[in-house]
Amino acid sequence: MRASVTIGEFSRLTHLTIKTLRYYHEQDVLVPYAIDEQTGYRRYAIDQVPAALLIGRLRALQMPVAEVRRVVADPDPAERDAVIADHLRRMERELDRTRAIVTSLRDLLAPTGMALAISRRTVPELRGRSVTERVARADISAWCQRTFTDLYTGLIDAGGTPAGPGGALYGETFFTESVGEVTAYVPVRAGAIHDDLTTIPGGRYAVAAHAGPFIDFDKTYAALGSHVASRETAASGPIREIYLVSPSDTDDEAEFRTEVCWPIAG
Repeated sequence: MRASVTIGEFSRLTHLTIKTLRYYHEQDVLVPYAIDEQTGYRRYAIDQVPAALLIGRLRALQMPVAEVRRVVADPDPAERDAVIADHLRRMERELDRTRAIVTSLRDLLAPTGMALAISRRTVPELRGRSVTERVARADISAWCQRTFTDLYTGLIDAGGTPAGPGGALYGETFFTESVGEVTAYVPVRAGAIHDDLTTIPGGRYAVAAHAGPFIDFDKTYAALGSHVASRETAASGPIREIYLVSPSDTDDEAEFRTEVCWPIAG
C-alpha cells in the first residue's frame, strides 16, 4: 500500500496551495491517490511529490496547463523533453521581445533628434498573387508568416518568380478597431500566365523606410503620419507596407527593412 497524506499535508510538502491542488485535480494534471467516497477528502501518495514539484516548476515558467498535463502524463522522456524545450524556446523569444521593447523605450525617452527621411512616390498598379482576410492585430505576425509562405510556395510551384518584394495593404479598421481587412501580395512579372493573379491597386504615397524590428513600427508610423497631416493632403485608402528585407529573408530583426507608404493626394 502506498504511503499517503491528506491534501493539507501534501500542500505543506509541495508548497502548492489547497486551492491549486484542487484545480490541478479538476484539470487532470495531478489526480489524488485516493478520494473518500463519503467525505470527498483527497489523499495524495508520497511518491506523487516529485510530480507535484515538477508541475510547480513548469507553471513557474508559465507553461500552459495543457502542456504541463502532457509532460506529467507522457511516459516517454524524449517526448517530455521536447515539450519542455519548445516552451523554453517560446520563453526565449518572449525574452528577446521584452529586451527589444526596453531598448525601444530607452530610445523613445532619449531621442536622437534625427529626422525620418520621407519621400513621395507613385506606386504603379501590380499584378500578383494575393490573399485578403480580416485579421486581428494581435494575430498579424503569425498570419503574415503563414500567408506569405503560402503565397511564395504557390508561386514557385506554379513555375513563377516574384517581380519584386512582397507587401501588404492594411485597411483603416485594422488600426482603429484592432481588426480589419489585410491584403498580402507578391507581385508577378508582366506577361506571366497564372490563373490566380489579382490586381493590386497603385497610388500616390508619402514613403518612409523603417529599419529594424517591428516593435518600433509605431514610431515610424507616428512620424510619417504626422508629416502627412502637417505637410500633405491625406487620401483615402489602405496603408501599404513593402517588405524589402523580411523575416523570410533573415532571422536577425535588426536587418529588417520595410517601406511604409501613406496614401496622399496629388
